[in-house]
Amino acid sequence: MDPITIGAAISGATAAFNTIKQMCAAGRDLESCITDVSRWMKCASDIDQAVKQSQNPPLFKKIVSGDSIEAAALNAYAAKKRLEAQRQELKTFLNMTYGPQAWADLIQLEGRIRRERQEMIYKQQEMRQKVIEIIGAVVLGTATVAVLIAIVWMATR
Repeated sequence: MDPITIGAAISGATAAFNTIKQMCAAGRDLESCITDVSRWMKCASDIDQAVKQSQNPPLFKKIVSGDSIEAAALNAYAAKKRLEAQRQELKTFLNMTYGPQAWADLIQLEGRIRRERQEMIYKQQEMRQKVIEIIGAVVLGTATVAVLIAIVWMATR
């Protein structure tokens, strides 16, 4: 994920987190906040995926991007730390407001959302990236062979 995507994910997570806090502080129950909790969890899942991708970037991104890989890794790490702070604050708030079972329910929901997103979205992204890498390798290999053939042909003339 590029820094813009990571930034959008952390912005979405922060907005959802702030909405959850406001709704719960206003006396709403957790069920009425479920849309925002789900949105926060999706953003959290995207950030976790960005951290995983930054630890093992695709081959062509390593070759072409250079310094932007480190920038993406730092952005992903900063977003992950911010998300951890939000998670801890949300846990404390839910435990104080609804008891420890609320947090356990939330963790269960988060696990389900992550599995669904991983199966649906992240697998597609990984497959798309692999196809791009294979096409790039074929094009690079073909260009290399063409250059070698041209050199041999010119040398034998």
